[in-house]
Amino acid sequence: MNTGLSDTLVTAPQPPARQKLEGGRRLVMHTEFEAAGDQPTAIAELVEGVEAGERNQVLLGATGTGKTFTMARVIEATQRPAIILAPNKTLAAQLYGEFKSFFPDNAVEYFVSYYDYYQPEAYVPRTDTYIEKESQINEQIDRMRHAATRALLERDDVIIVASVSCIYGIGAVETYGAMTQDLVVGRLYDQRKVLADLVAQQYRRNDGAFQRGCFRVRGDSLELWPAHLEDRAWRFSFFGEELESIAEFDPLTGERQAVLEKVRIYANSHYVTPRPTMQQAIKGIREELRTRLDQLVGEGKLLEAQRLEQRTNFDLEMLETTGICQG
Repeated sequence: MNTGLSDTLVTAPQPPARQKLEGGRRLVMHTEFEAAGDQPTAIAELVEGVEAGERNQVLLGATGTGKTFTMARVIEATQRPAIILAPNKTLAAQLYGEFKSFFPDNAVEYFVSYYDYYQPEAYVPRTDTYIEKESQINEQIDRMRHAATRALLERDDVIIVASVSCIYGIGAVETYGAMTQDLVVGRLYDQRKVLADLVAQQYRRNDGAFQRGCFRVRGDSLELWPAHLEDRAWRFSFFGEELESIAEFDPLTGERQAVLEKVRIYANSHYVTPRPTMQQAIKGIREELRTRLDQLVGEGKLLEAQRLEQRTNFDLEMLETTGICQG
């Protein structure tokens, strides 16, 4: 890292084993440079600390002394998934490029805030003026966030380069991992059930403008553009209820690029929630709303009470109908 600051390596206990479709790959570093000077000693000591179970270690060095190279060697030696935290998007992008060049055959992913622009909602009681929340999401960064979370659950050779935005919650990993569906060639599926599950995963049906996060049906074929893929989509060919084949293809040209035997479809949103959990949450929100409204009315704040009730009921209707709301 070329910042002149220290790098901190934080290790955590390994999560419980989970069946991974792309597991078993090793982290292999590709570089024409060799460790020199104090780097071999630093690498050996850091690796020894990780294997001994030390939770915190610090690598201190001046700008240009090869701290990033040293940490890459440590990651390769320990063969453990790693997260690289940067204080801002600019430095995160620099680190992502460096680690991508060091590990071109592994899952080096990028996880930063996906907002290009964000203005929170506001309300002015004196004039009864409500200013809606306004935001603009960067679709490319959103795709990279989905690729990062999927890689964590499906691969062992994962390096995540992130900004501090990764410390904020994006839902429970148990819920996100459970809201998946596996499709295997040769098995029987109810196509209507598959489509209903895709809608529950917040994929959108769009037979015209096919894009990321959408699916379309053409006869006995179902085409899906997964949330984590940039220029590839999946085509599922059915014969009756039997899944005959799964093909990976280019959505622009339609050219087949690979034949797959099994795929796992992850949700199109990190905030996807099972229906029973959502119904329980809606019930709790209604109870809290009633308590808050009684308080506002008792204080004579009728405008605030009316606005709160209107906005909350609108969001609850959106949750019940579509499964999501703008907040």
